[in-house]
Amino acid sequence: MSYDKQLVAGKLRRWERYLNRFRLPAWEEIPDIGLYMEQVVTLLREYLDYLPPELKEEEAVTAAAINNYVRTRVMPGPQKKRYYRVHLAYLIMICTLKQGLSISLVQKLLPVGLPPEEVRRIYSQYAERHRVTAQYFTQQVRAAAALFLDHEPESALTTDRVEDLIASAAMLGGFSRLLAEKLLLLEGRTVANGGSLELLK
Repeated sequence: MSYDKQLVAGKLRRWERYLNRFRLPAWEEIPDIGLYMEQVVTLLREYLDYLPPELKEEEAVTAAAINNYVRTRVMPGPQKKRYYRVHLAYLIMICTLKQGLSISLVQKLLPVGLPPEEVRRIYSQYAERHRVTAQYFTQQVRAAAALFLDHEPESALTTDRVEDLIASAAMLGGFSRLLAEKLLLLEGRTVANGGSLELLK
């Protein structure tokens, strides 16, 4: 494989700037006027616009997927075919979490049937966690790509090979998903009530 290291460095810098500015909408910024499905899909594509243009799928968020989330009770159903702030908050969380978790595990993490104030609290904490995690991620990428970005090496992952950055990113994604899944499976378990200490192996 052959990579132009200046091109890679430029892409990394632009993506870092973009992710450091990117924010999920605040609760108050999410419309609560009752949107129809087509409007919901358009709005979600706008809210979740942090994929590089080369990786964007035209149908990243679809009406069929949203209908499936409602049918399988991953999120509450619309009211007379209209979606309100609570629905949109669920969809934002679902669409960002499904990047790293199966829908069945997303469902465990986001209970349905909560009062709006509880959804507001959960969503607000989630949006802040998303922001902090994006910043942490860009710091880690910056450290791993220090040799591309003309910084002093500051991480065991630092490399001057693009292939190594790709492999490390894929491995980190896999380890992160595995940790999230294993922790979700511990819900309600204790060592005293039969929870196995082997689960995290």
